[in-house]
Amino acid sequence: MDNLPNCPQCNCEYAYEDGPLLVCPECAHEWPKDAVEDDTDSLSNIKDSNGNTLSDGDTVVVIKDLKIKGTSSVVKIGTKVKNIRLVSGDHDIDCKVPGVGAMGLKSCFVKKV
Repeated sequence: MDNLPNCPQCNCEYAYEDGPLLVCPECAHEWPKDAVEDDTDSLSNIKDSNGNTLSDGDTVVVIKDLKIKGTSSVVKIGTKVKNIRLVSGDHDIDCKVPGVGAMGLKSCFVKKV
């Protein structure tokens, strides 16, 4: 059996070939066999609201009150978030917000400290 890459979406190790595509049986994500996805290139150009380049481990400050979907809670302006992790997808940042917990943030609502 060939050594196929893990799914870039959910990191499942059971991807299989289906014609010119690779398919993930867990999340149904499909991607081309010959595509070499390098997340470091796409993640290296994530910028904050002021245009500063963000990287893993940075500390950022929230620049706008953010309502948390599904709750009545709000992440207040000025909240400092330490040790961020950059991810690809709808939200650029995975982090733990003090008083709220783990969540995803968009880079356009933070500034680098």
